[in-house]
Amino acid sequence: MIDLRLLREDPDRVRASQRARGEDVGIVDALLTADERRRSSSVRFDELRAEQKALGKLIPKASGDEKAELLKKAGELSAAVKAADAEQDAAAEETQQLLLQLGNLVHPAVPVGGEDDFTVLETIGTPRDFDAEGFAPKDHLELGELLGAIDTERGAKVSGSRFYYLTGIGALLEFALVNAAMAQATAAGFTPMLTPALVKPKAMEGTGFLGQAAEDVYHLDKDDLYLVGTSEVPLAAYHMDEILEADQLPRRYAGFSSCFRREAGSYGKDTRGIFRVHQFDKVEMYVYTTPEDAEAEHQRLLDWEKQWLTSLELPFRVVDLASGDLGSSATRKFDCEAWIPTQGKYRELTSTSNTTEFQSRRLSIRMREGKKVRPLATLNGTLCAVTRTIVAILENHQQADGSVRVPEALRPFLGGREVLEPVAR
Repeated sequence: MIDLRLLREDPDRVRASQRARGEDVGIVDALLTADERRRSSSVRFDELRAEQKALGKLIPKASGDEKAELLKKAGELSAAVKAADAEQDAAAEETQQLLLQLGNLVHPAVPVGGEDDFTVLETIGTPRDFDAEGFAPKDHLELGELLGAIDTERGAKVSGSRFYYLTGIGALLEFALVNAAMAQATAAGFTPMLTPALVKPKAMEGTGFLGQAAEDVYHLDKDDLYLVGTSEVPLAAYHMDEILEADQLPRRYAGFSSCFRREAGSYGKDTRGIFRVHQFDKVEMYVYTTPEDAEAEHQRLLDWEKQWLTSLELPFRVVDLASGDLGSSATRKFDCEAWIPTQGKYRELTSTSNTTEFQSRRLSIRMREGKKVRPLATLNGTLCAVTRTIVAILENHQQADGSVRVPEALRPFLGGREVLEPVAR
């Protein structure tokens, strides 16, 4: 959530941010009204409590009619204090609920618009010319079936659409990718983490995933727990309700987890293969740092993602997402999109977001500098979303006979294999 003081001092900035997101601008005025009611009711409660305490000191000293009058007034004050306390609580709850609906402030450099209004910052690598090589590229599912690596038919039989099995070399390829990604992350100073796949509502709400993204979340009603769509959630909540020392920042974590998404609203999109699925594994980077270093850390996360995709020898581009495509918690988000030959376009493989103080305020995570305690900044970045990375590797490194060349950086994690060969059927 944003700082209420900023809202009071510069409401036009917040209105402009909401407008850029394509979100309700009226919520800003509703929040200002609720906040004023919260503050005035708090003052009223304090005044009545002070009066009640002062009266309480007079009653023991009084007698007769004077005492009776004071006792009568004390009863009236007690009722007024209770009413003021209830009003204070109601106003505070209304303010909190409105504040939770407000997105983070959009960074001034973010392009304004919707999903298609991103800015391409750079393009790295050149897509292969399969026509020049003399063969038509196969898509990842056909390749995966030739390699004995992907089985979507049995995935659908057992679990439904958008589920799959990774088999044989497919399973080994996932392990190789996860180990290679973790090796890069630990070399960069990240602490490896295995995180819970189920979290409490406070963790999910605190990271902003019960707002715009709520329809994509799996909820276990009986237990009131949520399946995470990314290890960003348990990594963000890891230091929930804690104060971290400023001289121990940044703290960088690399979390591995299974991720679960309903993919609501994606009916008919990417139904073939394993590009858009309900369950997948991912290595996620998460950072706690000072607000002053957040933008520089955001660039570092992007550089680590670029290093990863370059090591896999994939052609990709970096895009600066538009304001309407940020999600509620990000002030700015960069995506790295790999070229998918059979689709003839770039598709998202990694993403990194600067969430500034938005999540730390919601999760009550602060930093201490001497005697001063204040909210810190958090950032996240996908290093390896496994299924999408497998899609990109199979399609970009395929050969005419259906085999797939293994990128050099990945070979040590695949037992030295240089090529993935089709299996006999």
